[in-house]
Amino acid sequence: MKLLRVGTVGAERPALLDGNGVLRDLSGLVPDIDGALLAEDGELARIRTAAASGDLPRLDAAGLRTGPPLARIGKIVCIGLNYHDHARETGAATPEEPILFMKAPDTVIGPDDTVLVPRGSVKTDWEVELAVVIGRRARYLESDEQALAAVAGYAVAHDVSERAFQIERGGQWDKGKNCETFNPLGPWLVTADEVPDPQALGLRLWVNGELKQDGTTAEQIFPVAEVVHYVSQFMTLHPGDVINTGTPAGVAMGRPEPKPYLRAGDVVELEIDGLGRQRQELKDA
Repeated sequence: MKLLRVGTVGAERPALLDGNGVLRDLSGLVPDIDGALLAEDGELARIRTAAASGDLPRLDAAGLRTGPPLARIGKIVCIGLNYHDHARETGAATPEEPILFMKAPDTVIGPDDTVLVPRGSVKTDWEVELAVVIGRRARYLESDEQALAAVAGYAVAHDVSERAFQIERGGQWDKGKNCETFNPLGPWLVTADEVPDPQALGLRLWVNGELKQDGTTAEQIFPVAEVVHYVSQFMTLHPGDVINTGTPAGVAMGRPEPKPYLRAGDVVELEIDGLGRQRQELKDA
């Protein structure tokens, strides 16, 4: 299923995109798309049955904002340098273990919402990423099979980053990763049954119409199952948590000088096979 949330900021309603591309209203069936819903097989089964019946009310998508597909996110765990080609382009050694950092849930915005270039920023960068949405409590998982069983679905994430804040201002990466609007998510939460192999997805990103990233999750150093298993050894993952699994080559930081960092007025578009497409215009904060 392709689950999403539509409407104005803070007043989104749950919806579904059916097999014919028709937007359907779920608000009469479930209160929202969140961890509580994803953890209940019975609730998801009710949605599948209602979708198959064709009786769900139709929504007019014209002029309707698409919000983040997941409400009340608990935490966002991010994996740094998780693509062989991205590590090579930045001159970094291949990590022996996954590099973990966190993003605050309040960085999440809708897939087509405005991204703000932070005040004082000179190195705002783009990163298309596969987001993994957790649907089962995951604590000290023992196998990759258990890890994949804990995954409710997948989404497109844009891990916007400010490299000067991240690398040149001391401390850990958090300062360059947690600026407001720095995690567009969606348009859809695609349930795991529609993604038989998360290591066979193409990822692409354009800036002002120019293709910048064109990669595949097959290049991941640590694949999805290994990432979920690994993270569960250090923290408990709960339904509604998100893992951003890293970006392929093609970021501004990896390009020759002068590096083409983002500025107000730029337009970024990104997509992942089967998971939908995002579009953001950048403005100054």
